Amino acid sequence: MRILFIGGTGIISSAASPLAVERGHELTLVNRGLSTKAATPEGAELLRVDAHDPAALRLALQGREFDAVVQWVAYTPDQIADDIETFRGVTGQYVFISSASAYEKPPSRYIVREDRTPLSNPFWEYSRHKIACEDALESAVADGFPATIVRPSLTYGPSQIPVCLGSWYKPWTIVDRIRRGAPILIPGDGTSLEVLTHHRDFAPGLLGLLGNPAAVGEAFHITSDEVLTWNEIYADVAVAAGVDREAFATQVIHVPTDALGSADEGWRGTLWGDKAHSIVYDNAKVRAIVPDFAPSIPFADGIRETIAWFEADASRRLIDDDFNTLSDRVAAIYARALKEAGESRV
Repeated sequence: MRILFIGGTGIISSAASPLAVERGHELTLVNRGLSTKAATPEGAELLRVDAHDPAALRLALQGREFDAVVQWVAYTPDQIADDIETFRGVTGQYVFISSASAYEKPPSRYIVREDRTPLSNPFWEYSRHKIACEDALESAVADGFPATIVRPSLTYGPSQIPVCLGSWYKPWTIVDRIRRGAPILIPGDGTSLEVLTHHRDFAPGLLGLLGNPAAVGEAFHITSDEVLTWNEIYADVAVAAGVDREAFATQVIHVPTDALGSADEGWRGTLWGDKAHSIVYDNAKVRAIVPDFAPSIPFADGIRETIAWFEADASRRLIDDDFNTLSDRVAAIYARALKEAGESRV
């Protein structure tokens, strides 16, 4: 197949791109070639274009047709509208990478199924934009546009450490805190259920949908089947970082999610809008049409690879001072409140 990835070197797509080449597809990537997370795989074509400049994109793709186009980096309905205009009639399938955070929050059922779980997220603007993108595509599908929607859950690879409170752009910060014994904030009591998906497990699910007639006009989430609590996730990160599990437990401070949201509006969005609720995904729909989708990488193994990637290059181990300051301030407030509450019993 002739496949176009708009993006292709990000956290999730950096596993799908080499797999597409490995399977013999003609892969073209559109991006600015500036990613520090992954390189364009050998055998793929790179078009250095700003994917958010529709005129430049159309010029670069003039005269080309693709069996499948995967849009990794669209976040607003305006961008989707541009893509519909650009790719109508020149691709047999347009795949939009949405987000599993679009599913209703708080969830009415903890098991999520594409045909039963509505899309609604009053807490997180990012998710609402993704929902609006999906709405635009649904209208286009009704008008004959061959779209497929894919919703990844919290998917990670070598360049991202997936915790519920960390620094997105400087993920090493949480490992640095763990190693130096700093307080680690975990929302609630840490027993909410979460599904983390390694990007190499995600990639076969996506590739199996491309060029698949049964996927056109449909939406799928693609996730791991491993379900962990946030307490377990953080402990696995600590062990991968070389810290004893029991020693790490003494660093943890469980803080109510409302308190964390009050401390930082960004925390409020990502917690109540994505990570504070127990979620389990039923992957029966994607399995029904992609028989080789079989996620197999436990988080305890995947996170060791991630830690090793950061340790291989000092330039990757950046520290977010603002995150540290905020975390330390909240930890001090909450530790003081617990101490005062205990003293009030005397």
